[in-house]
Amino acid sequence: MDKALILVVEDDYAIRNLVTATLKTQDYRYITAANGETAIAEAASHNPDIVLLDLGLPDMDGVKVIKRIRTWSNMPIIVISARTEDSDKIEALDAGADDYLTKPFSVEELLARLRATLRRLSAAENAGFAGGSVFENGELRIDYAAGCAYLAGEELHLTPIEYKLLCLMARNVGKVLTHTYITGKIWGSSWDSDIASLRVFMASLRKKLESRPGSPEYIQTHIGVGYRMVKVDVI
Repeated sequence: MDKALILVVEDDYAIRNLVTATLKTQDYRYITAANGETAIAEAASHNPDIVLLDLGLPDMDGVKVIKRIRTWSNMPIIVISARTEDSDKIEALDAGADDYLTKPFSVEELLARLRATLRRLSAAENAGFAGGSVFENGELRIDYAAGCAYLAGEELHLTPIEYKLLCLMARNVGKVLTHTYITGKIWGSSWDSDIASLRVFMASLRKKLESRPGSPEYIQTHIGVGYRMVKVDVI
């Protein structure tokens, strides 16, 4: 079976060459684009499995590329950018990016992000995370039909908000969800008070879910940005 097709959108030749050479060593197929308009056209024509997208493109901001693609596709988009401010990350993620990798980056981290995204795609396809009745991740199990969650076979006693948060994270496993996105889904708004409440509820959920809250296994905090549920491998 052919490996995933990756669309690399980067106007800097040296970085584009580094990324494509890295993909080639792992037998990934790839196509490239040096500006936003070409990227949108290639995405529409080839329907790649993943888009690696620089934000600083010569003809348009990368966030605009994300928004254009999101009008017709949910293909995973991993941003690779020199912009390090939380506000830049939040803007890209809220526009529809799935992940954000900051330059300079190691090829090992790039490959790890690709593998994580591909695992999420495969799991969603094979296990039907989006519409299936049961979600399993490591020792965590959610029975959507019954409205119950279990950890290592023991039922988790969750409040309604905690359960909604857990389900939202599970249905987007591997994806960074911003504070604004989560509060919008849970409370229907994104006021500062809702974000403060989110932190309280997330801390409570983690105490019930994580055996070592200081070394979270299931839910990662992206400081100033949001949260991500990690795909846990079964040993």
